[in-house]
Amino acid sequence: MIKKSFLIKKQSYFYIFFLISVSFSVNQYYAFIGVLPVDSFSTFNAGYNILNNSIPFKDFWTIKGPVLDLIQAIYFKFFGVSWYSYAAHSSTFNSIFAVSTFLTLRKFNLDTKFCFIYSALASILMYPTYGIPFTDHHASIFSILSVYSLCLAIKTKNNIFWFFLPIFLFLGFFTKQTPSAYFGLLTGVITLFYLFSNFKIKILLSIFLGFIFSITIFLIFIIVYKIPYQSIIIQYLLFPMSLGETRLEWLLPLDFQRIVLRHKLIYIALSVPIFLLIRSIYKDFSSILLKDNLIFILLLGTLFLFITHQLMTINGLFIFFLIPIFSAFSHIYSFNFKKKQRYVIFFVVFSLVSTFYYHEKYISKRDTLILRDVDLNQAVNSKILGQQLENLKWITHHYPKNPKQEIQNLLDSMEIIKNDKKIKMIVTDYQFISSTLSIKDNSAARIWWRHHIYPDPGKKYFVYWKNFLLEKIQKEKIQVIYTIHPMEGESNIFEGLVSDECYTNQKINDILVLQILNTCDELNFLKK
Repeated sequence: MIKKSFLIKKQSYFYIFFLISVSFSVNQYYAFIGVLPVDSFSTFNAGYNILNNSIPFKDFWTIKGPVLDLIQAIYFKFFGVSWYSYAAHSSTFNSIFAVSTFLTLRKFNLDTKFCFIYSALASILMYPTYGIPFTDHHASIFSILSVYSLCLAIKTKNNIFWFFLPIFLFLGFFTKQTPSAYFGLLTGVITLFYLFSNFKIKILLSIFLGFIFSITIFLIFIIVYKIPYQSIIIQYLLFPMSLGETRLEWLLPLDFQRIVLRHKLIYIALSVPIFLLIRSIYKDFSSILLKDNLIFILLLGTLFLFITHQLMTINGLFIFFLIPIFSAFSHIYSFNFKKKQRYVIFFVVFSLVSTFYYHEKYISKRDTLILRDVDLNQAVNSKILGQQLENLKWITHHYPKNPKQEIQNLLDSMEIIKNDKKIKMIVTDYQFISSTLSIKDNSAARIWWRHHIYPDPGKKYFVYWKNFLLEKIQKEKIQVIYTIHPMEGESNIFEGLVSDECYTNQKINDILVLQILNTCDELNFLKK
């Protein structure tokens, strides 16, 4: 018996090692193919700025959580500022996602080889959609970890999982508000249902300790770096909430086509738990409090929340990573049926085919980078832009047929910026420039994008944003502002903010605009 147990553990270690290798290398490969400037460089630059003592909320405006950027700064600190260490960050989290899925499925007594298959397939569909560190993916991973933690808390009765539950939710929320906040509500409701029939003071104590641990770390962060509470509340809570009505329009109408048919493969993957839940409740409604049924509700809620999040976001489709996970749970619970082997074969094949389908349709074509119809063979090595970008295959939707021209335009503009010794602010979606030139970009925003990242003129919280930007200009004693086009969501940061007499526009080349700041009351409002 001891020898058999040892062999099982040895086998698990082998699978985990191979799983890490697969999940890391697959994401690392796709992280080097293609660029969507507004998304690809935002975390890169934020991590670089934090490494150089620029603090989120305090020194640059952000509606994204600081967790992703702080982790990136740590990667840059220990592994150097490069695209490799940038990609390694997301590849590591893809591996964490894969291994946590594997270990969770093992706790549900799924055969090791099937745990590996489902986990590997899920990792192929998770982070490689973008490849590089991205808020939606990190927040989704933390949300999934909270779901796993609650499932295991219910399944194993081990209090350590109750302790980690609020920690994962907290990390998720301060990566991105959604879908993390939704999962906070979902796991909170399921926890209350569980405690209704399984109340133990140790459970509440474990949850409380996990919550206190998270809050303590957060308070230490804002106290050490002297971040104003008002900045966090307005940038991270109030302003994003003011955007809620616009995002709600993207969710509506709640029709069957958009909610179910468009995501039918995910529903099929979860079909066994859905069926068992409905059958159990139909026979006896009080059975809703049974442990397996609570897990089923949690999984179904996860499905609905990710679909809701996908419909309300402007980012690319990526939630198909749920298919292998849900297929695994359908596989696990198929023991409730006769001829179980047929279900096992179905869900394994279903996961394999759907993974291949979505991989070919979205990932290999770099769909989320808006490169679906672009010939990726036209990409060129971006090392010429800077050593930090070595081996990145550069091609964007801005110059799909002539990436060399885009690179040359950037090189010309970077040379001009480098030779200008004035104190400058750089406004661009190409946020690798400051690290390449080893200068401060003095950016006042993590991403330059009106409406979605900071308020439009005349809108709620616009005055706060205006003061934030102008204070940044005065604090850093900015003399000139360079704007590099094209940009997805901005053309002139001063439009609607200050009068024309406060600055002079000069078009330097096809993509570069210089704004020279003049003396005016609006730019010197702090001195009054």
